[in-house]
Amino acid sequence: MHLRNDCLIFKTTGGEEIPCSAEWVTLELMGDAAVHVEPELIRNASAAVLHYFKDELQRSFVSISEFADALEKVLKGLGFHVASEPQAPRISEGDLRHLVTAVDGCELFFFPTLRDELKKRLQDSPQVVAFRGLRGSVKILLGAQRWSAKCQRLADQIVEYMRTCWSSDFGSEKCALVVL
Repeated sequence: MHLRNDCLIFKTTGGEEIPCSAEWVTLELMGDAAVHVEPELIRNASAAVLHYFKDELQRSFVSISEFADALEKVLKGLGFHVASEPQAPRISEGDLRHLVTAVDGCELFFFPTLRDELKKRLQDSPQVVAFRGLRGSVKILLGAQRWSAKCQRLADQIVEYMRTCWSSDFGSEKCALVVL
């Protein structure tokens, strides 16, 4: 099979082999981001990847993932931020009810324990630290059966305490705090 100079045969994950222009595949891989990049830069990046596979490696068959990896390296080398695939955020979750039971429902010990737990959750550099069970923990601390104004005040106090600890001691621009 004789290919045009600007083409490779791309192997899909389904096993198909499709002859295609390297520039067209580059545009497809870049998606909507391609409109924010100069067309000449896209042509040069695809030409560099095409040259790498055809001339340096002497290959005309390439998987789409191999091409995408090589294109990513070229674009990074040109100073572009490239995200291969969106990744789920790293989340560290804690349960406030467990902290309350660990201190036998004693409000006096709850706050220092909460601060220690927050510090522990940040050790693995998560993108989100989430604490669940705010309402349940408040009701346990107050011995309440139903939600009341007193419960709301303590819930607000807990959230404010967490925000204060977060911003003054542990705060990070790369991590969010969520209290549910």
